[in-house]
Amino acid sequence: MTENIREIVFDTETTGFAYDKGDRVIDIGCIELINHIPSGRTFQVYINPEREIPEEVVKVHGITSEFLADKPKFAEIVDDFLNFIGEDSMLVAHNGTFDMNFINAELNRLNYPLLDMSRLIDTLVLSKKVNPHLSRHSLKALCKHYGVDDSKRTVHGALLDSQLLTDVYLELLGGKEIDFFKKSTEEQHDDNVVKTTVQPIKGEFHESRHFKATDEELEIHDAFMKSFVVDKDKVTQQPYPILWLDDNQEKNSVS
Repeated sequence: MTENIREIVFDTETTGFAYDKGDRVIDIGCIELINHIPSGRTFQVYINPEREIPEEVVKVHGITSEFLADKPKFAEIVDDFLNFIGEDSMLVAHNGTFDMNFINAELNRLNYPLLDMSRLIDTLVLSKKVNPHLSRHSLKALCKHYGVDDSKRTVHGALLDSQLLTDVYLELLGGKEIDFFKKSTEEQHDDNVVKTTVQPIKGEFHESRHFKATDEELEIHDAFMKSFVVDKDKVTQQPYPILWLDDNQEKNSVS
């Protein structure tokens, strides 16, 4: 039996750009994929960084120091976060070195083992390989390129960006034919950890492509299918089984 592939698409928001100069993680959002399909399991949490957030950074993600004042510190959520991402699941992020460095800086402060960078699937790097013709590979640019609706993204947010990145990542892998899940989320605040309930609904199938066969093609197909009809007591050796027969033909088939 083939083992399921588990991946975690994730994003962070921070107090700034310098993890090595004291900037901290303030928002983490994760989405679980099983065999490249969203499972419905998500993780999201706001974190008190124990420092002020510069006004120019607030303009990027809209998260203020006042909003985070009563949120848990990283030390209080670290075990929940690590339990969610697991020990060996691949971690998918856009410009993921940035996010991994920040997470590892937080883990290092607590003397926790660091995340192995070999677990990272960086969609920025992937997009440059898949779309060398594009001049921009930002998440916004890729959403536009692949027709992913990012109209709700007025500011950055870890869970929302992870949801957008999930759609972009699947397109980078070759696209998806069925939308297996529409996410109807209900946020429940429990000890300041936002738990998201996802309600799967029936898949939406793309319209099938209809190509009308010509009369000549139908004649060729009919002759081909007749070649599979066999005598009642003798099976004629043919390279393939009969897929179907006209109602007026014998219903014998090669199995």
